Amino acid sequence: MDDLPIILGAGAAVLLASVLAVRVSIRLGLPSLLLYLAIGVFIGEAGLGVEFDNPTLTQGLGLAALVMILTEGGLTTRWPVVKPALGPGIALSTVAVAVTIAITGAALHWLLGLEWRAALLWGAVLASTDAAAVFSVLRTSGIGRRLAGTLELESGLNDAPTYIAVVLLASGATVDWSLPLVVVYQLAAGAVIGAVLGRLGSEMLRRAALPATGLYPLATVAVCVAAYSAGQLASASGLLATYIAGVVLGNTRLPHRSDTLSFAEGLGWIAQIGLFVLLGMFASPGRLLHAVVPGLIAGAVVLLLARPVAVLLSTAPFRVPWREQVFLSWAGLRGAVPIVLATIPLAQGLPGAQRLVDAVFVLVIVFTLLQGALLGPLARVFRLTSASEPTEVQVDAAPLDELDAELLQVRIQRGSRLHGVYLAELRLPAGSGVSLVVREGKGFTPQDTTRLQEYDQLLVVTTQRVRDATERRLRAVDRAGPLARWRGERGG
Repeated sequence: MDDLPIILGAGAAVLLASVLAVRVSIRLGLPSLLLYLAIGVFIGEAGLGVEFDNPTLTQGLGLAALVMILTEGGLTTRWPVVKPALGPGIALSTVAVAVTIAITGAALHWLLGLEWRAALLWGAVLASTDAAAVFSVLRTSGIGRRLAGTLELESGLNDAPTYIAVVLLASGATVDWSLPLVVVYQLAAGAVIGAVLGRLGSEMLRRAALPATGLYPLATVAVCVAAYSAGQLASASGLLATYIAGVVLGNTRLPHRSDTLSFAEGLGWIAQIGLFVLLGMFASPGRLLHAVVPGLIAGAVVLLLARPVAVLLSTAPFRVPWREQVFLSWAGLRGAVPIVLATIPLAQGLPGAQRLVDAVFVLVIVFTLLQGALLGPLARVFRLTSASEPTEVQVDAAPLDELDAELLQVRIQRGSRLHGVYLAELRLPAGSGVSLVVREGKGFTPQDTTRLQEYDQLLVVTTQRVRDATERRLRAVDRAGPLARWRGERGG
């Protein structure tokens, strides 16, 4: 216990340094994961001398962090953004994974002289794009919503099939007619479990009147973690169940939704920081020097051959323009997920597993640096960036249990059609009304002649009976103005 102050102080210093590294990475236009890895390497055996070489613990902590990252990714995934990209996103997370494994495995069998199962294992480890890297880079890249939604959906979904493939290959499972059925069951059952628990969780949270606001974010995250556990216990994909549960919860009208998303975002950052620092400590710079050549070869195969062919074949049915196909090929960022997956065969003591881990480290560092630096310029050259789109109106809810009512906090975003609307033109359902408007930090009671403005915050009191209709009307006017009904806009 005498070392506790030192341990806590060191942990706080690492966390603060990692938080400051986010700002540095934004200025440099690079994924912050590289700086986190550098911090871990500095702490490790080549720097401060802290030795950490436990692959089993690394694998366990890595999967736990991945569950948190997928929870945050699911909760912050907006259904209107990913819905147009549903077909390409699912194809990239399934068909593209299989194609990448096959092409990468065949190429590395020939180029590196790997035995077939080992070569396919390398392909499976490298087949997944990294959710943390994609979520952190693409949401500020300025590319169009459909393209961003495709990559976001792919990165959230493809961890599950790649994890299944790595486990099957590392365990030496017999390849026969039943293997595809096992994979289909794991994915389908994981999706169903996630959807069911997400729906049940949202209904529970909407009906419960918890005594403290901070309990809602905790309960929401707990539902997503429970989805992972339920999926794994059912011999299904817990990772897919986690992400689907997060998407369902994040797109329902949760109480204190803004607080929940902020809490999940904080957990996601802690998971990313902890995971990458841990992986940096696990790396051995001395061994990495010997893995430069196989790492660069494997990375080049994935980036220049396997990924483009996989994108071409999986997006062909959806008539994706060639410029977007090129961008999708380049934007397949690798990060912590391949490293975590590579620790699975290492923990099982498979021959050549250490070489795989070291090669993946080299690949992640070099190709994340290369791809991340050129992602923005590539989007601009191909004219894939879009003008800033109006942000959807934000509606948070807090239950007023004893009154059988709810309090909605509405934030009017820049570009909203609510700007300039008279309060009387809102035509909210009977049983609801705007009780307060906060403008430039000052609150006042509005009248029918009050005109709403961008960045206004409204407090709307509504009975539970008309709560859904009230929010639908607010969203309809946000998108189409006071004549929303005449234009066929019903909200939702």
